[in-house]
Amino acid sequence: MKELNLKKLTGWAIILITIFSAYLIIYFKNFNVYFSVLLIFEIVLAIRYRKIFTPAMIRIGQVLMGLLFIFSGFVKGVDPLGTAYRVEDYFIAYGTEWMMPAAVVLSFILNAAEFVLGGLLLFNLKPKLTSWLVLIMMIFFTITTWNDALNNPVPDCGCFGDALIMTNWQTLYKNLVINVFVLIIFLARNRIEKIFGAPTEWSLGVAIIVIFIGFQYYNFTNLPLMDFRPWKVGNKMIPENPLPIKYYLTYKNKTTGEEKEYLSPDYPYNNPEWMANWEFAGQRVEDPNQVPGMDLAIISFDGEDVTSGYLNDPGYHFIVVAWDLDFTDKDAFQKINGLFKEAFENELSFIVLTSSLSDKIEKFVEMNDLSEDMAFYNADDIVLKTMIRSNPGLILMKGGEVINKWHFNNFPDWDELQEGYLQISEMGE
Repeated sequence: MKELNLKKLTGWAIILITIFSAYLIIYFKNFNVYFSVLLIFEIVLAIRYRKIFTPAMIRIGQVLMGLLFIFSGFVKGVDPLGTAYRVEDYFIAYGTEWMMPAAVVLSFILNAAEFVLGGLLLFNLKPKLTSWLVLIMMIFFTITTWNDALNNPVPDCGCFGDALIMTNWQTLYKNLVINVFVLIIFLARNRIEKIFGAPTEWSLGVAIIVIFIGFQYYNFTNLPLMDFRPWKVGNKMIPENPLPIKYYLTYKNKTTGEEKEYLSPDYPYNNPEWMANWEFAGQRVEDPNQVPGMDLAIISFDGEDVTSGYLNDPGYHFIVVAWDLDFTDKDAFQKINGLFKEAFENELSFIVLTSSLSDKIEKFVEMNDLSEDMAFYNADDIVLKTMIRSNPGLILMKGGEVINKWHFNNFPDWDELQEGYLQISEMGE
């Protein structure tokens, strides 16, 4: 009896320590040899004591991993185009740009695989098959994130989409923790009792696949149902109450080499003796007004940065985002042309942001018979992809706030804009 209780305590201890390790990941953004050894040791323990885990412990592992895989698949599946961008980053990093056309399809498959496997784990469907598939997936993910941590080919693997950003080392640590539970489940696969019969298992499995693929398709052909990015509706892309920018100056003693930092202008610049012994060594700028995720720079074709003029203006601004005119939906620009004419007549700001160059823009305007008064500006393509998951997409802003966003499949009519968003009395301000 004592030996049985000791085995149970050991099993629960391994599970609890592993869960606690998952919490500790938030404190280890970079490599830490002690934490790495701890996680590897937990994996060794899971293998060494594989026979002591009770059905209750195994079931807890299934539930925890099922919920985690469902969450991971969901936050990526709600934004399959965003996941495709991350896949493209890997293609570029590994020199396989020829695979770029497959990015969206792979996004759908990877997101669905995670979500479906999570559902199978949670409901204990096909436990033997599921344990094999989860193990194979985690071997692939662990090898990939191990390379990411060591060589940093991409800054963010996007394992949890834009909902939760982790460093490459944190992502590797996360996968090592997951591997503990995956091994517990896999090594006990022959001891897991089924809950449902084969027909029910297959029916539920197929239902999960079909529903989630449909969910992804909806988010792909429309804007994501949940937006985790900075440019989501309701966010203000300018600071509410701007604070003074702080300039820190570093001076170095000419004799001793000692360095001191001063908040400008609080340094003895009017002391001749001090100035004779100290020399300027560097400057640091601290801008408290930086809005998280606000990386947009609207550049005219003369090289002028006009971002502030559009974001700080209190009036309405229509911003069309077309990150690359070669891949944009040409038919959607006919609707955009109509909206532009209405906005122009009502003296409302209406611009197009693209990463395409001026000669390509001129050809695009001519070929699609667009209004010559429509103003085009340049912006970074990565920032444009972050702003809205549509090419082209439409954003309505006022006073720096994102009022609404539309996928090109759902562009509004002018009457809809007037009734739902535009206050006639404020037009032309």
